[in-house]
Amino acid sequence: MPFGPFEAMKAPAAEITPASFQSLRDRLTADGVHSLLAQFTDVHGVARGKLVPLNQLELLMTEGVGFAGPSIWGTGLARTGPRAEYYGRGQIDTVRALPWMPGIARVVCDGYVAGEPFDACPRQVLKRQLARLAERGWTLRTGIEPEFFLLRRTADGYDPADPHDRLDKPSYDLKSLPRQREFLHQLADGLTRCGLDVFQIDHEDAHGQYELNFHHADALTSADHLMLFKLAAHTLAEQHGMVFSMMPKPFANQPGSGMHFHASLWNAAGAGRTTLNARCVFDDASQDLSVIGRQFTAGVLQHADALCAIAAPTVNSYKRLTVGESITGTTWAPAYVAHGPNNRTALVRTLKGRIEWRVPDASANPYLATAALIAAGLDGIARQLDPGPACTDDLFPLSLSQIRERGIAVLPQSLSEAVDALEGDEVIRAALGDTLSREFIRLKRAEWVGYARHVSAWELQRYADQF
Repeated sequence: MPFGPFEAMKAPAAEITPASFQSLRDRLTADGVHSLLAQFTDVHGVARGKLVPLNQLELLMTEGVGFAGPSIWGTGLARTGPRAEYYGRGQIDTVRALPWMPGIARVVCDGYVAGEPFDACPRQVLKRQLARLAERGWTLRTGIEPEFFLLRRTADGYDPADPHDRLDKPSYDLKSLPRQREFLHQLADGLTRCGLDVFQIDHEDAHGQYELNFHHADALTSADHLMLFKLAAHTLAEQHGMVFSMMPKPFANQPGSGMHFHASLWNAAGAGRTTLNARCVFDDASQDLSVIGRQFTAGVLQHADALCAIAAPTVNSYKRLTVGESITGTTWAPAYVAHGPNNRTALVRTLKGRIEWRVPDASANPYLATAALIAAGLDGIARQLDPGPACTDDLFPLSLSQIRERGIAVLPQSLSEAVDALEGDEVIRAALGDTLSREFIRLKRAEWVGYARHVSAWELQRYADQF
């Protein structure tokens, strides 16, 4: 049986001894592991790293392994001097052998520069916000729901990998789902053997679109799990001759891929899913959300525009964040700043003891999205904000004038608008930190300019001989 979660190594770093490293190294060797995949995440939410021989385990966990800092998106590091080097320092409780890559074990790394936690490492950004919760005796649990496409390359671009996936309403399709059963089984089995609690897989609402769900966990673990999911899916899809895609909206006439966040605050003793005496801070016997839950929700609504830049961080994201018709009759993407009980047309769907933040799409960096969500929610709590009346209407069929009559705001409709909102939001920028917020804004402005200056096939077809 391949090496799985190593429960014995969950002691604080100060308690880890050379004997502990040796024990872990011996167990990995016995399971056929010869190399460690030292993995970190860049500002775009893309996994980066390098392979490290197993005999360098202790070095990886103590000093870390080096990378050229300026070669990593979003670091803003210099090309020379003591701050030119980025070190990925492995976190020992994240070691997992990868069933889809025999002989390799993945290790999640935190970023360090000049011997200190690097302020622009997305995982360190999230840890800073989690520390703010811990000061109040709280922890955050999240359940992240990744939707994705399985595509094949064609001469004209990309099509769904399954050419027979053509239903007018493909959601929960039990004809297409079995045709991808081998890939989906390998993906679910591999993740389960790595310690994720996979509990359902379905065909989503677009051709070639699927969703795999794993149970909630503490927020840092959930983000680590999401990155492991992406690593597995990319590798396995390529082995099957397909392209795994978390592009938010690859097809104009079909729904896009969301990455909804289910979130709830718990007392610190309730950090684990099975911890006794856990107490959900969002729960209230008399209503879906407690006062703190409502204030947290109000903060998310208050900072919705800036959060949009983090949760919907690409040009393509805003093709999804529109309300309109698709082949299935809906887009399932929230464009309106509202909250409501079990309302999937609102930005925040409220449920018993938790909220579902429906803005994030599949391209979002899970560490940054979670950190920004915490910052917004804590601001709502600190200021005792009220989210206003719950919305029980189906917002999608309403006209823009009807939406405005209800006093409901509309999310930014382009990456440029969202980045402007982020630049003007001190709370969310402070959560990201000076370095990362500056780099994020710079990179996203460049992305928007590149898109705005690109001449598309649509423009040529429409204008080339019109005038």
